Amino acid sequence: MTTSGFKLNHSMLRVKNPKTSLDFYQNILGATLIETFEFQAMGFTLYFLGFEAGLVDQMPSDRAERIQWLANQSGLLELTHNHGTEFDDSFDGYHNGNTEPKGFGHICVSVPDVHAACDRFEAMGVEFVKRPNDGSMKGIAFIKDPDGYWIEIFSPVDLTNVILEHT
Repeated sequence: MTTSGFKLNHSMLRVKNPKTSLDFYQNILGATLIETFEFQAMGFTLYFLGFEAGLVDQMPSDRAERIQWLANQSGLLELTHNHGTEFDDSFDGYHNGNTEPKGFGHICVSVPDVHAACDRFEAMGVEFVKRPNDGSMKGIAFIKDPDGYWIEIFSPVDLTNVILEHT
């Protein structure tokens, strides 16, 4: 097949303040910062995060090998920071895709227990779009990251029940 070997490597979100966003993704959602690429002359930095345990332990120590290894992973999140946005009071942030005009929707993180995860998010002051018991699709939650991007949260068991109930 001509597409053999194709895979989704990463999805990118632009962030206003990398410290705030990295704190959120690492300490609230449990992601691991795998690699950082600073393009100082071009005014931006890329932060690659993964959710799979042990990813950092698999990384080669050689820089060139590490870049190739990173390019062969699946399901990573790239946070892109354009330098200076965190200090620009006139910068309103990025469009989250869920207000008009709608476009991009959300990323998704699966968790072992959606209710326990949401209790933890609530205790940590995370903003909710939808809690797992709201609406007609029970067991699925949506939270917002510091830039207002939506993140769907579900457990595989709950997702199975929702799909079977509504399809």
